[in-house]
Amino acid sequence: MLDRLGINGFTQWDEVKGRGTETGIPHMGTHTWPEINNALITIVDDDKVDILLEKIQKLNAVNEEVGIRAFVWNIERSV
Repeated sequence: MLDRLGINGFTQWDEVKGRGTETGIPHMGTHTWPEINNALITIVDDDKVDILLEKIQKLNAVNEEVGIRAFVWNIERSV
């Protein structure tokens, strides 16, 4: 998805633990809660934010149980 939108830079974390706000089901990588998450962060030009969010929303709609989420933060400065 990022490649198709021309978004090159990102950082990905594998095996992220937590609990979602929608269902509250823990993803802890344990015997009791075996599921685990991944996370990705990227800085995107303003003109690509809406289309990226739209594509993520469509991806989530395919299997809402997975709970794909996206958040938008304004980046004031970077070096």
